[in-house]
Amino acid sequence: MEAVININITDLLGNKHQIKVPTDMGLNLMEAIRANDMQIKATCGGMAMCASCHVVVCNSRALPPMSEDEEAMLDDAFLLDIPYSRLSCQLKLTPELDGLEVKLGEGTGE
Repeated sequence: MEAVININITDLLGNKHQIKVPTDMGLNLMEAIRANDMQIKATCGGMAMCASCHVVVCNSRALPPMSEDEEAMLDDAFLLDIPYSRLSCQLKLTPELDGLEVKLGEGTGE
């Protein structure tokens, strides 16, 4: 049976979206946002090189630790609310993230 989680996203206009995402496909949050027709730049295509896909985490779920690349990119970027900012391209969607709430970060819209 396919495991599906709910992710709650607030877009740049303040609109709230709840999306359902399968966890057996290895998707990251950026891919799930795009697959649900929400705008997110993600200029580098998920390589943790631009920070244009950053999100602000609004609740405390069992987030995986940041990679060195993600942490370095967030340190170099401005207007980010570390430790609550994450790169959506680096957040693999797993059952532990069911109920995750995020806001799209400034500069993420297309």
